[in-house]
Amino acid sequence: MASYRHLARIAVMQTLFAYEFRGGGDAKKILKTNLKEYSDKKPEQKFAMSLLEGVMENQDDIRAKIEENAPQWPFDKIARVDRAILEIGTYEILYSEDVPPVVAINEAIEIAKSYGDDNSSKFVNGVLSTIMNKYKECTDTRSSKSK
Repeated sequence: MASYRHLARIAVMQTLFAYEFRGGGDAKKILKTNLKEYSDKKPEQKFAMSLLEGVMENQDDIRAKIEENAPQWPFDKIARVDRAILEIGTYEILYSEDVPPVVAINEAIEIAKSYGDDNSSKFVNGVLSTIMNKYKECTDTRSSKSK
């Protein structure tokens, strides 16, 4: 069974996809509609709204970081689903105080496996891992304890 936050991330991914596909609109309204689809599974609605707002507020910087770390793929050539997943993952890596970067990457990979094409999870992993390594200090405590 998917966690409440995992379902919230899926709803946000669907919202970002729909928002871009429609060329705009009320993203919060789209999210509320998407969350109703999962209402019986109780996704974290407050977390979902905060995640959506964070991605939308920082979208220019997030997209610049994605383009910078996926140089073979101009942003508009990346599949919409993959773009939405990358935006969420990048936001969580760079801006989230309560989600460890490794968790953000793992969540993004799992969503990419379910909603992307055969290569999406590898692509998402590569881009987000590069962003994490470039902009975040290593948070793996196992390696420092073993020395």
